Amino acid sequence: MSEEKQQPEMAGSAAALAEGLPVATEPAVITTEAPGDAVKGATAQVVEAGPPPTDISVPDDRELEAWNEQVRRRVRHKSRRSFLGWGVGLVAGIGAFRWLTTRREIDGVPWPFRKTLEVNEELARDYFSTERLSPTFAPDRVGPDRVNGDLGLDEDVDVAAWKLQMEGLASVDGPLMLGLNAIRQLPRLEMIAEFKCIEGWSMVVRWAGARFTHFMNAYPPQTRSGDPFSLDRPEDLPPYVSMATPDGGYFVGLDMESMLHPQTLLCYECNGAPLSQEHGAPLRLVIPVKYGVKNIKRIGTIRYSTLRPADYWAERGYDWYVGL
Repeated sequence: MSEEKQQPEMAGSAAALAEGLPVATEPAVITTEAPGDAVKGATAQVVEAGPPPTDISVPDDRELEAWNEQVRRRVRHKSRRSFLGWGVGLVAGIGAFRWLTTRREIDGVPWPFRKTLEVNEELARDYFSTERLSPTFAPDRVGPDRVNGDLGLDEDVDVAAWKLQMEGLASVDGPLMLGLNAIRQLPRLEMIAEFKCIEGWSMVVRWAGARFTHFMNAYPPQTRSGDPFSLDRPEDLPPYVSMATPDGGYFVGLDMESMLHPQTLLCYECNGAPLSQEHGAPLRLVIPVKYGVKNIKRIGTIRYSTLRPADYWAERGYDWYVGL
């Protein structure tokens, strides 16, 4: 394009700027030369458009200090509010704890805690099923021996002279005394199961003994209806079983549903050998659906009961059911 033809366009743009009107400009276009044009000496044209960026202004010291002071005031306000909220929560928590611990007691425990334990028990009993078995393990999973708990085991027992006292039987008015041979004559069951302590540890043990259901068949309880005993009608059985050591130093209460579980044993062997004195010789309870506190050692008395029996740890504030 010639210089003469460009001058009118430049004049028009100047007039538009003088009148304050916007000036239409062509967008910036960058053209690049083709490889072949470079060989011919063709050059590229670069057209720039738009004003250069303006400098960023920096606030003066007074403005900066005013802003910092505003931030500090907000931080102090939030800190005070958080401290007050924390203090109110602490006071409320202390008040609630004092209220809970000063309520009337049921079985040695303030009634709000006892009611909470009872709710847990009802949920556990609804979940429980005699068809739901605890895991069993291969022989190589049996762990090292561990002894824990000696309540009711103050003195060693003469296994040959030991007797089991049975109460609440259907065919006998008074207590019935049984020797260990009476238990050994029942069908023998071996089971490798996990023993879980309420303290948080566990171990895999190889147990041997008689199922409690086989024991009940041989020594049935008095039924609620007075009809003959039958495991096919569990609702007619006494709802509880009580067990205690010979000296009465330790005792447990158990629900009949758990006693009817096929893995509940009257055990006389542990890891392939007769029970040691520390493990409750000559007879102990093994019930994998309960924590270890219910697995009473050295049973001296078994009683079928229509009333909820006493339990050593429940009287000291623990859960009566203690199910897994």
